[in-house]
Amino acid sequence: MESYLILRDLAIIVIAAKFFGIVARKCKAPQVVGEIIAGLLIGPCFLNLVVQSDFLSKMAEIGVILLMFSAGLETDLKEMRKTGLAAFLVALAGVFVALAGGAIFYLCYYGWDGFGTEHFYKAVFIGCIMTATSVSITVQSLKELGKLKGKVGTTIISAAIIDDVIGIIVLTFVIGFKNPESKPLTVVISTVLFFVFAVIVGFASYKVFKWFDNRYPHTRRIPIAGLAFCFAMAYIAEKYFGIADITGAYLAGIILCSIQDSEYIAEKMDINSYMLFGPIFFASIGLKTNIENINLDILLFSVGFVIVALLCKIIGCGAVAKCCKFNFNDSLKIGVGMMTRGEVALIVSQKGLSVGLMEPVYFTSVILLIIVSSISTPIILKILYGKDGENNRDHAAFLYKKERDDD
Repeated sequence: MESYLILRDLAIIVIAAKFFGIVARKCKAPQVVGEIIAGLLIGPCFLNLVVQSDFLSKMAEIGVILLMFSAGLETDLKEMRKTGLAAFLVALAGVFVALAGGAIFYLCYYGWDGFGTEHFYKAVFIGCIMTATSVSITVQSLKELGKLKGKVGTTIISAAIIDDVIGIIVLTFVIGFKNPESKPLTVVISTVLFFVFAVIVGFASYKVFKWFDNRYPHTRRIPIAGLAFCFAMAYIAEKYFGIADITGAYLAGIILCSIQDSEYIAEKMDINSYMLFGPIFFASIGLKTNIENINLDILLFSVGFVIVALLCKIIGCGAVAKCCKFNFNDSLKIGVGMMTRGEVALIVSQKGLSVGLMEPVYFTSVILLIIVSSISTPIILKILYGKDGENNRDHAAFLYKKERDDD
């Protein structure tokens, strides 16, 4: 009987997530916002139609692995090399200013409890959530303005990609240090060893996939092998190095992002993620969100959390961009372009929940940050580009067609 209930829950999740995703996009918000709201509505908070189960949790875990694999596949290493040092420095500043800002805000709000305590690691984890920049939302915003290929746009996208890589590495360290059985030196060594392993295996795997791709171009066996490689890297990272499985999945995507059929693999992964695993993951955030314990204290924390998260990116990334000889307006564009949060912030939050570094009630703060940053970023960027007298709509027809296809 339980299996039939699972099928019912899957049907409700898929339909509700898709419907509210479309509504969110029509309201100029990211589709992921609608999927989270769907989870809130059908979950225990409101209608109580679906209850979180072990099966849904495992499906959501697969969903997050596929999302990170797709993010790695969509990484453009050539574009990253073009902006080079500037993008790297912007990303580095964005991560560490946000990390420090988030931790300091949490400690100021709830009080200091000593270095190395559970309270301290929770503060650092709040900073980790703030580090992630949403590449997808930033890309969409720049496409709408027709500024994706410019110097500023390329710097933002490259920095956002590097930003996520650094953010995931920081997350790996924080989770490792939190484990009472682990020692700082052990965490550092295991992390370094994993990335050495990833470089060696990645180089060999790239050569194998390149040969395989040349011999069997654009065939379904390519994405099947890619998916197996993704799962293998995720498993090895978690099992043998104590590294988050999403790190292994992300690196698997980066390893394969330069082969000829990388877009074909990403396209096949998107079908699985878009139709089933993605909606389950994002809806599960809503299902796990606990609003019963929300009070004035949490609401005030959420407002402060959003303000600090946005300002840290603008100040950190914008200041470094100015040091890299961008003018003030372009530096501000880079700072604003880096302040959007989306899927990676949710993924980091989900990981924090699973290891006990975050309480479910704080999903409210993360969701509010995603909504505010996703809506405000396109508006502010449009104003900033308008000051330059620039008005380019070359991508409007493409975006309209894409929206019709997604519907």
